[in-house]
Amino acid sequence: MLGRTLTVYFSGRFLKAILGLFLFAAVLIYLFDVLELVRRGGDREGFSVLRVALISVLRVPLLLEQVIPFTVLFGSIAAFVTLSRGLELVVTRASGVSVWQFCMPAITVGIALGILSITIYNPAAVWFQQKSDEAAAGLFGTEESFLLQNSNDVWVRQDGLDGESVLLAKQLLDGGTRLMGVTVFTFDKDGTFRERIEAKQARLGHEIWYLDDAIVYTTEQDPQYYGRYQVSTFLTATEVRESIGSPESISFWNLPRFIELARNAGLPAYRYNLQYQTLLARPLLLVAMILIAAAVSLKVSRFGGLGTMILGGILSGFVLYVLTELAKDFGGAGIVPPWWPPGRPEYLEYLWV
Repeated sequence: MLGRTLTVYFSGRFLKAILGLFLFAAVLIYLFDVLELVRRGGDREGFSVLRVALISVLRVPLLLEQVIPFTVLFGSIAAFVTLSRGLELVVTRASGVSVWQFCMPAITVGIALGILSITIYNPAAVWFQQKSDEAAAGLFGTEESFLLQNSNDVWVRQDGLDGESVLLAKQLLDGGTRLMGVTVFTFDKDGTFRERIEAKQARLGHEIWYLDDAIVYTTEQDPQYYGRYQVSTFLTATEVRESIGSPESISFWNLPRFIELARNAGLPAYRYNLQYQTLLARPLLLVAMILIAAAVSLKVSRFGGLGTMILGGILSGFVLYVLTELAKDFGGAGIVPPWWPPGRPEYLEYLWV
């Protein structure tokens, strides 16, 4: 059995390797993101290098969530290979320590990083992303959608006192009460097309959208500009976020409350329930990455073939990631339940439908 000194030593080696790769990935993502933002907004009013640098710094933490499993995988492979080539693992195994015993420090680090990433890092990253959206509002124009929190061209049909309308928004802010880059097609109560509205932003009031800097197009006259325009709606902020918002824009601690609000409003919450279950399962995913790293790295010193083994580990990690994303797509679409907890028979009913 590993003593306390060896446990701390091995844990430190794994933690340093994982954090080093994480910081390296952060620098790369930041540089590419800054270049992309400069390309998109370099000729726009209000552009400055300092503003773009700030926007990118605030965006990077949430972007990095996608690479956490890979930093754990590659960091673990690097740590295992380094310890093996330095004969430290050979000496440890010769002293009677089993493979599972000297893998436990790495597994413990993975579980700890997984818990910290969902309880502390994720809420902080979501908060930074919200500040980034506020700092970037209006810089990239209404035709641009951001990498995160975009609508993916989802058109939302809504009803109101004046009749039905169809709405598209490029960006969602303030929990669904403010939209950027808005396009609205309105219809009379008999379903006849009335007008098309393009506005810089829309704010949700009580059963009404307040559109700022709106241009109204009709078939009867030339386009008209309005500093403030109104469109009636029966949508609530919860319904707007469910239809347009991204699950990644809600922090881990707020997801259960939003899922309950969506269910109380009669809305499907598959995507948000899936996001919550995905975050809960992250420690297990990181443990799986560490076990993959151990499987492809511990044989290096005995059989050689370092490059082949590492390539096998990388491919295994990507296969696991692809399968995870495929399962998320099925769960997000409601084809399979994200989780089948006790006392929730509606999932069984849904599968039968």
